[in-house]
Amino acid sequence: MASENSTVDTAYTKFYTREEVAKHNNNTDLWFIIHNKVYNVTEFTTHPGGEEVLLEQGGQDCTEVFEDIGHSSDARELMEKFKIGELVEEERTQENNEFTEVSEINGSSCSGAWRSWLIPIALGVLATLVYRYFIKVH
Repeated sequence: MASENSTVDTAYTKFYTREEVAKHNNNTDLWFIIHNKVYNVTEFTTHPGGEEVLLEQGGQDCTEVFEDIGHSSDARELMEKFKIGELVEEERTQENNEFTEVSEINGSSCSGAWRSWLIPIALGVLATLVYRYFIKVH
């Protein structure tokens, strides 16, 4: 069974094992794990990718798949209403810094969006400067 603890903000949080989550893998009972948090998406019938996409990931940790798709900040906010708990501490995976936590969307961590453009812009400026230099020299 799920163990229950309360967090620092006195919110009531349920903790689940991977084995418990794995039992919920069909269209009438569908859970999965993203960033060590457990989501019950059984009632999420309006997924833009269709129900099949969710069923493929049912009962599993689909953090990497979720991040590879590049979900919007709206999708990340929508996830919160489906959150039912978290993984027990012993079974959590180490978070990779390239992934954006759902709770960071409204915070200062959204600055990562402009960083993705920084390198292409810098390369463009550098290419322009090199081009102009060679035009003046030759």
